[in-house]
Amino acid sequence: MGVPKFFRYTSERYPCLNELVKQYQIPDFDNMYLDMNGIIHNCSHPDDSNPHFRITEKKIFEDIFHYLTILFQIIKPKKLFFMAIDGVAPRAKMNQQRGRR
Repeated sequence: MGVPKFFRYTSERYPCLNELVKQYQIPDFDNMYLDMNGIIHNCSHPDDSNPHFRITEKKIFEDIFHYLTILFQIIKPKKLFFMAIDGVAPRAKMNQQRGRR
């Protein structure tokens, strides 16, 4: 669950945080912080339109590592790489989400 309007607030207040840069203009970064939930979801559900689609756990991990490798080739953090992963959602949230589907 995100913070409502946080992205808009930060990008309006600090526009340099959200800029398009060319491949040859990528600045140096000391740290890289990733919210892995979206990455894990996209790698484990590449075809949401097909409810019968199955993927192996090995393939999910391969896709996650491939995605992270690409990020590292682009960003190249010098000091710290931090991955944040949420735990299982509370039962009430699961029931609410199930009701929406």
